[in-house]
Amino acid sequence: MEIAGGKMRRFLVLFAQLVRSSLAGEQLQHYEPQPPIKQWLTLSGEAPLVIAGGGFSGLFPESSRYANDAVTQSKTRAALSCNLQLTKDGIGICSSDIRLDNSTNIIKVFPNHSNTYNVNGNQLSGWFALDFTSDVILKHVSLVQSVSTRTNVFDGRLQVSTVEDAVGVEPTVFWLNVQYDVFYAEHNLSVLMYLEKAKGLMDIDFVSSPELGFLKRMNGKVTKARTKLIFEFLDPDVVEPTTGQKYGSILNDLLGIKPFVSGILVPKEYIWPVDANKYLGHPTTLVADAHKLGLEVYASGFANDMPGSYNYSYDPTTEYLQFIDNPEFSVDGLLTDFSPTASTAIACFASDETTKPKKGKALIITHNGASGLYPGCTDLAYEQAVNDGADIIDCSVQMSKDGVAFCLDSADLTGHTSASVMPAFMSRSSSVPEVQKDMGIFSFDLTWGEIRTLKPQMESPFQQTAGLQRNPEAKNKGKFMTLVEFLDFAKANAVSGIMINIQNAAYLASKKGLDMVRLITEALSNATFDEQRTQKVLIQSDDSSVLSMFRGFLAYERLLHITKPIGDVPESTVNEIKKLADGLVVARASLISIENGFTVARTKVIDEVHASKISVYVYVLRNEFVALPFDFFADPTRELATYVAALEVDGVITEFPAEPGALLKQAASRASAPANPPNPSLEVADVVDPPLPAVISASQGSSSGMAITANFCLCLAVIMASDFLSFFIKL
Repeated sequence: MEIAGGKMRRFLVLFAQLVRSSLAGEQLQHYEPQPPIKQWLTLSGEAPLVIAGGGFSGLFPESSRYANDAVTQSKTRAALSCNLQLTKDGIGICSSDIRLDNSTNIIKVFPNHSNTYNVNGNQLSGWFALDFTSDVILKHVSLVQSVSTRTNVFDGRLQVSTVEDAVGVEPTVFWLNVQYDVFYAEHNLSVLMYLEKAKGLMDIDFVSSPELGFLKRMNGKVTKARTKLIFEFLDPDVVEPTTGQKYGSILNDLLGIKPFVSGILVPKEYIWPVDANKYLGHPTTLVADAHKLGLEVYASGFANDMPGSYNYSYDPTTEYLQFIDNPEFSVDGLLTDFSPTASTAIACFASDETTKPKKGKALIITHNGASGLYPGCTDLAYEQAVNDGADIIDCSVQMSKDGVAFCLDSADLTGHTSASVMPAFMSRSSSVPEVQKDMGIFSFDLTWGEIRTLKPQMESPFQQTAGLQRNPEAKNKGKFMTLVEFLDFAKANAVSGIMINIQNAAYLASKKGLDMVRLITEALSNATFDEQRTQKVLIQSDDSSVLSMFRGFLAYERLLHITKPIGDVPESTVNEIKKLADGLVVARASLISIENGFTVARTKVIDEVHASKISVYVYVLRNEFVALPFDFFADPTRELATYVAALEVDGVITEFPAEPGALLKQAASRASAPANPPNPSLEVADVVDPPLPAVISASQGSSSGMAITANFCLCLAVIMASDFLSFFIKL
């Protein structure tokens, strides 16, 4: 099994270039065909087509004016897709469902107008377009976001679009999907007649349908050079209404449908199956088989906020590339709710290796190794980080009771190891308010021999709140590293640098008799990191007194970790920081303020600190879409590019861009919650700590806190919108 984690450096560099061009004032223009820079494995040899399902429906209500307009700004050839529904008076509107319940406010407007119909053998109840005239729908009904995890701030502001409205935005390619010809015919509405009239008024480049009978009748009424007919496959066990065959059976006879279609549209799982555990299986031969018959293959079901497989590590770009940039085949198009990400994947990340630019200045720094893929601070996490091309691998140093320094994100073992489920360790739980407010099982109360018996534990920060689990097959894989082993690993793999994070040094010295700073200094010296400049050494701590202990080591850079969000750094504080550190490590919210899920503005922090030649590093970047503001389109690569290219941070700390405020201006003010208070300034008192206390002897060490009895049950508690959004209509 291969888990996606590579291409990080390539993403960073390419997006940096793209964002810089945008910030320099280059406006994104309507797509114009360009000479191909690579030979694609599509049927035509041209780049895959991006099909925007209902426009940019991943952000805006489906087929709304905003969603449709967005498609015209694509970096590659893109189609605007409209799912055709007919009103009572035979007017075509765009809606993915035959019922309007989920995508409009029709229930509130007409609460007593629901109905029940037999639709292709299924009894469906709801508010159907054919029960209302177009005039009623267009005047009284407005659109809402149909997916609950997406922003609702545009709800109620935009009217339903007719097919003519969609064509009116002048997309490069227009794709009309006819879902229910049989149903409408049963109610004396003719899709065929509607299209006969529409063809004379508009250009329709693609017509797709899951009904073979409809496509056969259309075959003699369109010119293939002008309009391609595409057969849409539904789930394999669903029965096709005009033949009585299951779609899975029809798939075995592509030759039988070839005479009247130019291609097929299939769920992505038809091409790359996903097993019951959400891991990729082996690809089918569908694309190759269809291409041999001269049929194009379009894949559907893509959405940045609907993860398909753990193999993609919650990175939608990786998923798109799996279908268009693998050595065996490329689909001819991708149907997606997030067309900007698919477009960028084609335009930027599927290019020839020879086009890869040189690396930018920003450092990619791991957070506990590649902890989005493997348990943090294990050998597997560090090996993956090296394979992914990370510049700096990190070790947050913890101490065992018998003085062994090792790498782990926290001194509390409950979230990172199996300690919380092992009775022998649960009784060792205690309260140490100097370290954290919650009770825990702390490394400094256990010997290294005891700690080594524990299994690593994969952390999934959004599993409980959003059900997003990380790579469960690796849940307990790998082994922990001592600091010495980590340093040896960094040397052996010739990484560009290391970051040593020092926590709780004062507590360990005064209460446990453990001189963490001395042990780290000696380990670095023994590994000769103090005598070389080839590999960068970053020393990070939230305690300025710890950093002062490394002042005499010219080979090391000292980073002050600011644990709370800040909004600005006064000159007096900046001057104090210069005495203590070479750089600041700050949270994302300290650089870009966020309200109600949208970016609002960049803070003054990075400009104030950079003006004094102090580096700025941002943490922690995660791939899961719930960790991202809506402005980043559920795309972690856009967030990365924003911090690297737009804000020009010196490094990003990551486990796996967008002009702030541009999108929020369009949101309904009535839907916004009260603004958050601004982050506080960073004051001198926040950065200057008292000197480290003397190290007491081990015999003087006090217990770490109140012990908890053995029967105590421990509770187990994620391009560039700056150019893309330039087209938005100001309200």
